[in-house]
Amino acid sequence: MTDERSANGEARTESLAEAIDRLARQLEGVERRPVGKAIEYTRAGVVFAAREDGRLSFRLREEVVGAALRTLDTGSSARGADWISLSGAIADQFALDRAVAWFESAWRLAGPASERAQPH
Repeated sequence: MTDERSANGEARTESLAEAIDRLARQLEGVERRPVGKAIEYTRAGVVFAAREDGRLSFRLREEVVGAALRTLDTGSSARGADWISLSGAIADQFALDRAVAWFESAWRLAGPASERAQPH
């Protein structure tokens, strides 16, 4: 969310794409690169997220993808079994929270092994 206000004084919610681009600027080692019609986000040469045709895709652990597929506006990704796709159709606070969490998790997974969360 941002603190910006629209012309009518209501708080303006950032779009999913805006949130992802903001995070890409804040997190260490993220490179944003255009590939055809898509924008890919990489860390240490590993693609961990992508944006294309109004959808965001994130590379996550497969068990997380399995759980994520049960949430609103998600689907399998053509990128593989360890990817989740999120539609930007409903850009409410819940979708924004999921996009931010999944982007950060995918970023962490793409980093050095010492930074990755170990399963409990």
